[in-house]
Amino acid sequence: MEQKKFTYDPSSSIADEFINDAEIRDSLRYAEENKNNKEVIDAILEKAREMKGISHREAVVLLECELEEENKEIERLAKEIKERFYGKRIVMFAPLYLSNYCVNGCLYCPYHLKNKHIARKKLTQEEIRQEVIALQDMGHKRLAIEAGEDPVNNPIEYILESIDTIYSIKHKNGAIRRVNVNIAATTVENYKKLKDAGIGTYILFQETYNRQGYEKLHPTGPKKDYAYHTEAMDRAMEAGIDDVGCGVLFGLDGYRYELCGIIMHAEHLEAKFGVGPHTISVPRVCAADDINPDEFDNGISDEIFQKIVAVIRIAVPYTGMIVSTRESQASREKVLDLGISQISGGSRTSVGGYVEEEPEEENSSQFDVSDRRTLDEVVNWLLGLGYIPSFCTACYREGRTGDRFMKLLKSGQIVNCCQPNALMTLKEYLEDYASPDTKEKGEKVIKEQLEIITNPVVKEKAAEYIENIHQGQRDFRF
Repeated sequence: MEQKKFTYDPSSSIADEFINDAEIRDSLRYAEENKNNKEVIDAILEKAREMKGISHREAVVLLECELEEENKEIERLAKEIKERFYGKRIVMFAPLYLSNYCVNGCLYCPYHLKNKHIARKKLTQEEIRQEVIALQDMGHKRLAIEAGEDPVNNPIEYILESIDTIYSIKHKNGAIRRVNVNIAATTVENYKKLKDAGIGTYILFQETYNRQGYEKLHPTGPKKDYAYHTEAMDRAMEAGIDDVGCGVLFGLDGYRYELCGIIMHAEHLEAKFGVGPHTISVPRVCAADDINPDEFDNGISDEIFQKIVAVIRIAVPYTGMIVSTRESQASREKVLDLGISQISGGSRTSVGGYVEEEPEEENSSQFDVSDRRTLDEVVNWLLGLGYIPSFCTACYREGRTGDRFMKLLKSGQIVNCCQPNALMTLKEYLEDYASPDTKEKGEKVIKEQLEIITNPVVKEKAAEYIENIHQGQRDFRF
């Protein structure tokens, strides 16, 4: 039977139309033809300097660019855009794996159904409570909860109950103020339930945008339905979830195809809903229980990884960009100023593991952690690099989500909220959780950054709130 031909349409609700294979392949051909075309590349860079983004086709041209001076400009411009929209702020979070029971057969994930020797675990509500207290005692305020797809072991009711448990825990000065959710594609009805439960961002990685590759990598289980998975963000936004987070797992398929696909996905969400992705994640395939990344022949070098981050930042300047502990300290450091605005710290990818580290013989991890530093060590490192580690959740709690958040961000007005909120939440961390050296570095950064705030009213109020935090009060926000 002849395969149906789809026409590219970013406003369409059909996956094969807004992530259109023919359009991607034509864009890749165009990029290959113009990778040394100075006139074309300079025109794209001139457009990019307006900081309103560039198209998927233009982005792939920059990715392929072989001209030395233009490549330097790509890096410089990515840094400028990152500074313009996000300044020196780096938002901190941690994943919390609730369960690794899964019915899918994904070839790149150790949770796949055929893996009979991985330790299968599911946290009880009391275990979740203890894990959250441990995370609060580190200083975390923002979590991303994760669970395998299993309608029996991990039904939506379990996820909802877990969210309620997490939000209910107030331990000493600790509180989880934003719960982001990374679970399998589901129905509009279930997305409405997640919205009502007060989630922050709904996160779902596409893994690969190449339909053929996707179907080979997902031979069994509900996740094998490419269209249902790819159209999940549409259902989530139709259900009222304002903030969604996209991502691909680089290394499964060709990185050029994936870069083009994820920017097309952002363009689709903008075209259909007027709001692009709140975040884009850029994980790379890494070792896990029975997963050898060398078995996938699309691995990318650190240099290509860095260029991907820079090009996404230029193409989608407003989006938050996330890099996890899959990456080493050295790798994370290189991409921070190229576009990354969120990182995890002190992470565990096992089911539980924050109260007490999991014994090696009970491995339940989804992937091996490369950056194994504690949260305090990560915060100290960021401060030493001149960044502001931020535990802020104010926009979510003040209703600045979706199009409201994006309008403020794109206009530059968000800095009047984000900068002081970052400093205040850093002050909370320093007072309650930091080591002496981290506290000393952090106090210096707060003093310096307060002086940079240009709005005199905001500056005065922020200084007042920071002094109130020092006196024992908590949870101020603009």
